Amino acid sequence: MPTAGELRAAAARHGAPGRNAVVMTMGALHEGHATLICAARARVGADGFVVVTVFVNPLQFGAGEDLDRYPRTLDADLELALDAGASVVFAPSVDEVYPGGEPQVRITAGPMGERLEGASRPGHFDGMLTVVAKLLHLTAPDLAFFGQKDAQQLALIRRMVRDLNFPVEVVGVETVREDDGLALSSRNRYLSAEERRTALALSRALFAGRERLAAQEALRARADALPNGRDRAGNRAEALSRLGEARAAADAHAVAQAAEHGGAGAVRAAARAVLDEAAGAEPPLTLDYLALVDPADFTEVADDHDGEAVLAVAARVGATRLIDNIPLSFGPPSPETPTLGATK
Repeated sequence: MPTAGELRAAAARHGAPGRNAVVMTMGALHEGHATLICAARARVGADGFVVVTVFVNPLQFGAGEDLDRYPRTLDADLELALDAGASVVFAPSVDEVYPGGEPQVRITAGPMGERLEGASRPGHFDGMLTVVAKLLHLTAPDLAFFGQKDAQQLALIRRMVRDLNFPVEVVGVETVREDDGLALSSRNRYLSAEERRTALALSRALFAGRERLAAQEALRARADALPNGRDRAGNRAEALSRLGEARAAADAHAVAQAAEHGGAGAVRAAARAVLDEAAGAEPPLTLDYLALVDPADFTEVADDHDGEAVLAVAARVGATRLIDNIPLSFGPPSPETPTLGATK
């Protein structure tokens, strides 16, 4: 359906209160998009109304970026979307979305939109939020599904929905990866075989950071399981040593070392080591940023951070720019801690 009028007519015929969903895309659909569509269909049920939008938004492409090069594969997109459970595909022209030319009034992403991706791509998030706001009005969904691979985008959409009182629930869906670990992206098709080998460093770096955190948390759990005996100074290691519990004492010393040299800094270091190695590969990886941030505002977390975080990376391999991220949790889980799950 290329026009908003046709979409509104279809929604009037087939929509159901509380069971209308949207999945917004820029086309060049792949299995990651199919996962989003399947999640939307599962949530609204067989009789729900699932709209997939296909629109390459010029507002979110900066100077020198790949607007003209961005793949446009509408026939294949229609087939994938409908097979995955879409009711309709809304594929408007630029004139349909912006009938008066570029809009004079736009959504501004604010300080969060100036960090990481926003710093690398000035104005990108303003353009993204503007088109998301327009598409939310045009599709009028109860639920909107977005991938967690674009974690900063997802966080900004949630913030816009909350701050501007959009009557929609935003649902984040876990990143889909290829068998070798590379996050699915429409831009992966630009990579040569050699570039793809180098690009795998993005996911390897994230997994290295996650493994470093898992080791730290395992050590913390072992420490929590130690006997409560302490000397008067509160020194558990020395108290246990005097009791002859050498293994437990060694654990306690290791915990102290981990507290001093571990935490968020160690996670960053583990990830950066992989990326530094890839910088010397052929072809090389050129790092844009590696960041360990608070998912609420995308500011860097402190080395003693406890709670949720996002480890995010962006880099170029050849002419292709790729992003990836994984969610992490420092310290014991807390039911009050916000996560990357659904929110209204």
